[in-house]
Amino acid sequence: MKFNKKNPFNWKKKTVLYLGRFQPFHEGHKKIFLKTLKRDSQVAILVMDSYLTSKKNPFSFREVKYRITKMLSKYKKKFIIIKVPVISRFVYGRKVGYKIQRIKLTKKIEQISATKIRKFLKIN
Repeated sequence: MKFNKKNPFNWKKKTVLYLGRFQPFHEGHKKIFLKTLKRDSQVAILVMDSYLTSKKNPFSFREVKYRITKMLSKYKKKFIIIKVPVISRFVYGRKVGYKIQRIKLTKKIEQISATKIRKFLKIN
């Protein structure tokens, strides 16, 4: 993909990878995205294609992408959403020049649970 008006994501810039199932994407996920933007200029949101692999994954990639796009509409030039397979682990060889980092949130935000949201929606 190339940089253009329809896809303003800059493929040449350093980018943070943000991986998840996002079943559904919620305020906690959004907070992580916003904290990331304070340090980095753009984010590639990697959505694992886990739809219907269990009751925990009732939303299709299309539904997840729609919700992310809607919740982050103010930042549309700062992210791209990419569907990826279900990831089981990260591996790498020698020192590779990037970091794996946990974003710490407030206790209130960390208690937001997609599982609880799905139960509230009576999905699982």
